[in-house]
Amino acid sequence: MTSEPFIFPFRLLANVRADRRSPYGEAERRILSHAAAAVADREIRSWPGYAPTPLQSLRGIARALGIERVWYKDESGRFGLGSFKALGGAYGVLLLLKREVERRTGTSDVRTEDLRAGRYQGMVSDITVTCASSGNHGRSVAWGAQMLGCRCVIYLHAAVSERRAKAIAGLGAEVVMVQGIYDDAVRRADEDARRYHRFVISDTSYPGYLEIPRDVMQGYTVMVREALDQLPAGERPTHVLVQAGVGGLAAAVCAHLWEAWGSERPILVVVEPEEADCCYRSSVKGRPTTVPGQLRTIMTGLAAAEPSLLAWEILERGADFFLTIPDEPSRAAMRLLAGGKHGDPPIAAGESGAAGLAALMTAIPDGKARDELRLGPSARVLVFGTEGATDPEIYERIVGRRTSGLEG
Repeated sequence: MTSEPFIFPFRLLANVRADRRSPYGEAERRILSHAAAAVADREIRSWPGYAPTPLQSLRGIARALGIERVWYKDESGRFGLGSFKALGGAYGVLLLLKREVERRTGTSDVRTEDLRAGRYQGMVSDITVTCASSGNHGRSVAWGAQMLGCRCVIYLHAAVSERRAKAIAGLGAEVVMVQGIYDDAVRRADEDARRYHRFVISDTSYPGYLEIPRDVMQGYTVMVREALDQLPAGERPTHVLVQAGVGGLAAAVCAHLWEAWGSERPILVVVEPEEADCCYRSSVKGRPTTVPGQLRTIMTGLAAAEPSLLAWEILERGADFFLTIPDEPSRAAMRLLAGGKHGDPPIAAGESGAAGLAALMTAIPDGKARDELRLGPSARVLVFGTEGATDPEIYERIVGRRTSGLEG
C-alpha cells in the first residue's frame, strides 16, 4: 500500500483437495442449500428490526492495494447486536422451539408470530437453550431466547471480555464462565445440557450433534444473499476472503457461492489467526484436526481448536486456500477502517470482524502470495466485516478513538 504497508508474517496454503469442476451435489445440499436458504431468508426478513446491512465499496483501499474493487459487508449494525451471528443463533433457537412445540402438541403448523405473541408461552418458558460462545454467538442465542420467551444459559471461556459477558447477561441469559478455551466451554455446555435437559444451539457440529448447527449455518446465508443482491449490476467478485473459527461462516459462504456459480465461483480464501488455525491444519492433514494450546489471539471470535464436522465437509473440497495471520494485521486493519485514510467511509470493525480485510492487505505486498492468489489489477474482492465494536473498551484501546459515529 502507498501508506502504512502491511508487512506481517503469514502462512498461505493451497488446498490440494479443492475441485472447482465438481458440481455442488446432493451430499452438500443435505448440509446447506439454496432452497433452505430461501426459507431462512423469508423468515429472518420478517423479524422486527430487520434491515440489510450495507455493502461498502472501499475504493480508496482498493486503489492503494492496486486492485479494482474491495467490497466490505459491514455487519456492525445487525439487529443492534453488532455481529453477523444474529442471523444464525436466533434462527437456530426459533427452529428448535418450533420443533419442540410441535412435538409436544402433536401439530405441524407452529408459526413464528404465534411464538412471538406468547401463544405457547407456558410450554416455551419451560425450555432452556444453551451454548458455548466467544461473545457474539451467545449474544445472538440470548437475544433469540428473549424474543421468543424461553430460558437461556451461555457458557463463556476465560478469554471473553467482561463487557461482552455483561452484554449477554443484559439480554436475560444466565452466564457461566469456564476456565480454558472455547472448546472447553463447548464440552461443558454439552455436558450440562445432558444433565439438566437443555437444548444446545451451536454452529459447531460434532458426532451426534448435527441438525441444529446446520440450521445456524443456514441462517448465515442471509448475509451472503444480501451481499450478492447489493453488488453493482453485472459485477461479481473474483475473490472472497472469509474468516473461520470452527468454520461455520466460511462453509456457509463457500456453499452458497458454490451452488450459485459452480466452477465460475470466486476464489475462496479461509482466514484464521495463526495460533487458532484448525482449518489450516485440517487441510494439511486431510482430516479434522485439533489445535493444541491456549489459542492466544485478540481475535477471540475465531479462537477455536476444532473445526465443525459439517463445515469441514464443505470446506474440504470447496475452499481454494487457507491463510493464517498474527494479531497485528487485525489491529492495523481496524485502525485503517476507522480512520478512513484513503477517502473511504469510516467503519467500526471488531478484532475478528477485520480479519478478512487484514489478510488481504497482508498477502498483497508479498509478490509470491499475490501471484498465487491471482490478486492482480483486475481483482474484485469481497470481505465480510463480521462484527463491529462489540467491546468498545477494547476497540478504543486498539484504535485510539471511541466508536461514536462509526457504527451501523
